[in-house]
Amino acid sequence: MAKQTGSKDRRVRGSRTGRPVMALLDLLGRRWALRILWELRDAPLTSRALRTACDEASPTVLQARLTELREAGFVELGDGGGYGLTPLGRELGETFMPLHRFAERWRSKSGD
Repeated sequence: MAKQTGSKDRRVRGSRTGRPVMALLDLLGRRWALRILWELRDAPLTSRALRTACDEASPTVLQARLTELREAGFVELGDGGGYGLTPLGRELGETFMPLHRFAERWRSKSGD
């Protein structure tokens, strides 16, 4: 059962409390959301370049995620037409780096 929370009246799947961490996990757990943030970590990308970087994700789904990530304050549309991370988005991206380093160590140990 989802609950509507916050000033933006958003639904939080899998949570009756609607706590901020649950709202964040709900957003980041949506298809392509994490991949979009990851691909934007180094530089802004146009919609087409982002779609290519995301293994040809559906344009409809990609645009829906970009809209959600923009509304959440993590992504912005730049003057040149490319999407980039906001300061908040970059801060969120930094929280992924320990997981990235762990994944690299794990991969090297598993022999893949």
